[in-house]
Amino acid sequence: MPKENPFIQMRRELHLIPEIGLEEYETHRYLMSKIKELPQENLDIKTWETAIIVRVKGSIGQKTIGWRTDIDGLPVVEETDLPYQSIHKGRMHACGHDVHMSIALGLLTHFSTHQTIDDLVFIFQPAEENVSGAKIIYDSGFLNDFMPDEIYALHVKPDLPVGTLGTKVGTLFAGTCAIDVEFRGVDGHAAYPHESNDMIVAASQFINQIQTIVSRSVNPMEGAVITLGTMHAGTAGNIISGYASLTGTIRTLTPEMSELTQKRVKEIVKGIELSYNCKIYLDLDQGGYYPVINSETETLTFIDYMTKNQDVNYTKIETAMTGEDFGYYLDKIPGTMFWLGVDSPYGLHHPKMMPKEEAIPFAIEHVGDFLEKKANRQL
Repeated sequence: MPKENPFIQMRRELHLIPEIGLEEYETHRYLMSKIKELPQENLDIKTWETAIIVRVKGSIGQKTIGWRTDIDGLPVVEETDLPYQSIHKGRMHACGHDVHMSIALGLLTHFSTHQTIDDLVFIFQPAEENVSGAKIIYDSGFLNDFMPDEIYALHVKPDLPVGTLGTKVGTLFAGTCAIDVEFRGVDGHAAYPHESNDMIVAASQFINQIQTIVSRSVNPMEGAVITLGTMHAGTAGNIISGYASLTGTIRTLTPEMSELTQKRVKEIVKGIELSYNCKIYLDLDQGGYYPVINSETETLTFIDYMTKNQDVNYTKIETAMTGEDFGYYLDKIPGTMFWLGVDSPYGLHHPKMMPKEEAIPFAIEHVGDFLEKKANRQL
């Protein structure tokens, strides 16, 4: 497949207009305008809210190969000073979804004029970053008419050079679970602590005790991460606060470990309630962010193909505690996700994240060749 510079320009145009999950209206219009410019005879297009599915009909179409791209941005104030910097205040494509979309448009453009034996389905999915658009799309039945038999996706990786791809069989990314805790006691005067019930103290004990889950309840060979990122309590230095709230995240590599860590969080909550005579409201929400577990057959086929490609630098990848809702698809459909090197000096979600755009034509060419061979039953 030839390298297509127009898709770099598309990436820049998409980079201008990042939008938060389920609010990607301008992005949706842009994508639809590009899709409608393509030859339509082999395309079936379906939309729902800001999501788009495009089926490229194969000559026989007994099987369906899926490709998913995410389309949402992040609530980040961009600091790249690029000429195509975000025009949406407080919004940025800091996770590379603009790159993902331009690659998907490049792949779709190619297959719109190069019919394969089996069907190809391109999923332009909203809300990867905030509410698991994968779960919403799958559970709503939106995908049912075009359900893939196997599914693939990529994610940009800033610390890999352009020209590099990498993945692994099994768990690539962790599953995530959001933690939201509210502590309710009794407000009071700082001089009369015996007449109040201090929730800053209770919350502090919860923070300390929750750290022991990973160090004392989790098998060190399996691993888990528990991070509390926010704490809000109190209104003044001379008032004992009867209220405190915490939010955070649990990252685990297997469903079993997720169940264990959640169980221990609940047990600690019960203990704090008894110890401090307070009421604690706990919400643990996995929200569709399952571990990204690459299926063996499809992943080994991908690895074998890419390692034999002299124009691809394939590298072995270790499991990361990154969360990704693509795991929700892989829980139900065999497939694989892989990293694409973009050689950015700044990492994912950073306000200066700047992927090298040469990765776009590289991915279109080599991922396109892989998908073409899959859909033509040559792999």
